[in-house]
Parts: sequence; C-alpha cells; structure tokens
Amino acid sequence: MGYAKVLVGVLFLFITLATTSAAFNCTTTKNSTCHSLVGYVSPNTTLLSSIQSLFQIKRFHDLLGANGLNASTSSNPTVQANQTIKIPITCRCENGTGVIDSPPEYKVIKDDGLFHIAAEIFSRLVTFQEIAEFNNIPDANNITVGQVLRIPLPCSCDEVDGVKVVHYAHVVQPGGSVDQIAAEFGTTTPILLKLNGMTSATDLQPYQVLDVPLKACTSNVNTSSLDYPLLVANGTYAYTANDCVNCKCSSLNNYILQCEASGLKPSSKTWSTCPAVHCNGTSSLYLGNVTTSTNCNQTFCAYSGFNNKNIFTTLATESTCPAGGPTGSPTSSPTSSPGSDASKTGMQGFRWNFLFISIQLIFLCFTLS
Repeated sequence: MGYAKVLVGVLFLFITLATTSAAFNCTTTKNSTCHSLVGYVSPNTTLLSSIQSLFQIKRFHDLLGANGLNASTSSNPTVQANQTIKIPITCRCENGTGVIDSPPEYKVIKDDGLFHIAAEIFSRLVTFQEIAEFNNIPDANNITVGQVLRIPLPCSCDEVDGVKVVHYAHVVQPGGSVDQIAAEFGTTTPILLKLNGMTSATDLQPYQVLDVPLKACTSNVNTSSLDYPLLVANGTYAYTANDCVNCKCSSLNNYILQCEASGLKPSSKTWSTCPAVHCNGTSSLYLGNVTTSTNCNQTFCAYSGFNNKNIFTTLATESTCPAGGPTGSPTSSPTSSPGSDASKTGMQGFRWNFLFISIQLIFLCFTLS
C-alpha cells in the first residue's frame, strides 16, 4: 500500500496543476461597473426561482431578461437538468482581474467540501482554490458547517479590440470545440483564443471556463445617462430607468436596441409612477413608435437615457437592410510570446495527460496490493 499512498499524493498534485483559474482579465481603469453574464449548468431539474435564490439575484425579471424568457408564458419556468441558465451579475475591475461586485453567499452544510461546492453546486464556474483564496481559508480541507462562503464568479468589463461587449463565462462541456463555441455565440476562433490566452484550439479542456464576448446592440444612450453604457446582449432584454423602460436586443433587428415602456412599477422611491415616455415632448409619439419608414431606413422614437427626474428620448434613423453579418464585431489574430500567459496555457494538455495516467496507476496499484 506504500506505493498507493505515493501515487495518491501524485494524483492530488496533478489535480492541483490541472485546475486552471476561472478568473478573467479585466484592465478597464475607470472607476465603474458593468454587466456580465455567467452560464450556470443546472445539475438537476429545478425551478428558475431556485436558481435565483442560489445566486441571490434580487429581481426575478432580471433573470428572465438575461435568458430572453417571456414573463407571461410562465411565472416560474421549470429548468431541466443540464440546461444552461445565464446569470446576470455586476462586475468591476480590480488588480487586472474581473471581480463580481456582489458575490452570492453559500452556507456550508454537512458533508460539503470546497471541491463539491465549486464543481457541483456552482457547476465549475469557479475553482475550489479561488473560493478558498477569496474567503481567506488557509486549508481548503478545513471548512465548517454553517460557514458562509462568498463565491467569486468570473467576469470582465474590458472592450474587445475597441468594441464594447458583454462578457459571458461559458463552461466548456465535454466534446466542445473552440470553433463550435465561436459559431454558437457569434464570435470568431481567433478572438476566443486571444481573449483566453490560448495558443491553439487544442488547448481547450473540458469544464474550462471560457471568456466569450457577446455582441451588444447599438443604442442612443448618451454619456450623461445613469445607465451609460447600456449594453444588452443579443437574445436578451433588460429593464432600465428605474424599471420603467424595457430594452431588447436581437440580431433580427440588425443589432439595434429596441426600447419601450415596461408597464412595471418604478423601482426607485423617488418616482411614484413611471413618467409617460413621449418623444421630444410631443404628446402623440411614444418611445418605440416608428414615425417614417423608407426603403431600408426607418425613423423611430429611441431611448436615450435617464436621470433622477426624467426619462429622455430622441428621434433616431437606423438602417433596417439585411446585413451581410454582425457589424462592429471585433476581429483580430491571436498573439503570444515566450513566457506569456498564452504560452503557459499550452501546458494544460500535458497536465491532463499526466492526471489520467496517475489515476490508472493508482487503480493498478490497489488491484495488485
């Protein structure tokens, strides 16, 4: 059994080496926050409200919007096992890394371990080492029942090649490829490789957390607005202006943000009711109304922001012609240099090969002993 103990130690060593950080680079220097998304893969059939509770999302309609779900179809949709739900979070940059502004808290129960919490409760969106470091736990094997842990979900606020995007944390499933993920989320393989510090698509590992830039719709929100920049990712919608305005993003609308009055009660106590959203002070034209449409252009009443007193609109003209592809998509080729983070990730395949060999040796040793 002496050899088995040695090999067990080797196994844990390679598990540590093979476990890569889920944190994303975030170098934006402005003292501001942004909206990001993380992809939670539900381990079992549950209700959307249960996922809301796990991630402590304050407003249920924010979770509906992040997944493009119609609130009128079901008040509490069922989520199937292995279904991915996008979780909206607020992010800020700190020391070159994206940090969730209000991390969800998890209370340890009997038989919990940090690896179980990271891998199974939070579907590998974080590593157990990151949970330990974030909560100042010196020994990852020593947590107690009732202990409250803050979960550092990955995020970023950075532009990608000069383009504002919504960063999405995607957990790679077995059999996934960089090309397939790029096609699914409307980006390119070179962008994913560069953004995630990978030298080759073969570096991709199962359950790796990939930083995926989602294209956001263009908007008319001005820089003085309290919600600037309003970034809404393709296939999602968001409430803004104290929940009085609902803005949707769709590739079917040429990635032009479509906003209208939400019909909800205002979330701010400063407003007793949502103000009527007239366009440029007119009484007959409301937010979202189209005034003229000629050939491939249309003029419509667009949302342009809000402050503590008012909601602002503007007349905007946008092209509605079918585009040859998403405009404004960031494009670049991956770059790397010896000793860079990109070259370091090439070691991942080596680490996993040794991990699998170690497991086989342990099983063999136990069989022979």
